Amino acid sequence: MAEVVRTVVVRSEQLPRRTFRAFVELEGMYRNIVEQLVVYAVDNGITKFTRLKAERYREVRSLYSRLPSHYIYTACQDAAERAHSFLRLRKMGRARKPYPEVRSVSIWLDDHLWRAEGLTLVSLATHRGRVRVSIELNKHLLRYVNRGWRLATEAKVKLDHRERRLILYLTFKKEVSEYRPKGYVTVDINENAEAVLIDGLVYLFETNLSEVTLGYYYRRKSVQERYDKVYGPGSRPARKVFRRLGSNERALKREIRWKLATLIVREAARRQAAIVLERLGKEPARSMIEHVKDPQLRHRVFQAAFKGVQRAIEEKARE
Repeated sequence: MAEVVRTVVVRSEQLPRRTFRAFVELEGMYRNIVEQLVVYAVDNGITKFTRLKAERYREVRSLYSRLPSHYIYTACQDAAERAHSFLRLRKMGRARKPYPEVRSVSIWLDDHLWRAEGLTLVSLATHRGRVRVSIELNKHLLRYVNRGWRLATEAKVKLDHRERRLILYLTFKKEVSEYRPKGYVTVDINENAEAVLIDGLVYLFETNLSEVTLGYYYRRKSVQERYDKVYGPGSRPARKVFRRLGSNERALKREIRWKLATLIVREAARRQAAIVLERLGKEPARSMIEHVKDPQLRHRVFQAAFKGVQRAIEEKARE
């Protein structure tokens, strides 16, 4: 047996101003705690949640006595994960700052801090007591509920300040059984197409990821040239556009990966076949561009996300 984990994003209904203000205050306190814990963890080389909680819980708890105690636990988990990633990057020589910057905050929740009350209502603990929030159903959520997936106790919540809504990241889990394969489907991953061997025939699934990468590359370049003339280098309006373009590019590539994985896994499941993937190593793109001088080609190879395609196929196969 194997366990598959999926994250489903749901939005709350628009909250009254007074209710939303309570969550804004909660977010501010949680951010402050995470920032303090990250600095301490990096200074002391702490990457484990248990050690960070053991050393800092009492002091943080005394500073934020109004906050439910389990927010200190989840903040320690959040900070330990951030510190672990940062220390690994610093060891590789890829960290540019002395400490990781806590830009966006998603509040981590455990089973003491939230609970689902039916399909359309969740209860969240705050420093002002428990608050019940109505959520909007979507097809993604109903699909996992109706297919027997189990709602996990952990979740995350993020604030949409513009619309006064909560964005909930719910985790669903499911135990799946493996079958004994009767054959094999082999997959060769490339930048613009995936070669798949099925029943002795090679099928080429075109992804055209290089066109997507270059399209957004030239958009960013055009925006940078135009905005630098008006606002100067590194302006806030330009960064805002870059964030939107980056989000759109990631979403499009993610959609391509999952559709490709669905096609491959569906054909393998029909034949009760195992899927064979090549062993790429930890950082395949870095070894591929080792002797490449063209910056545009280097960028394309880095953005191809070869391991991302493999992970999508593996996750879809487990599902």
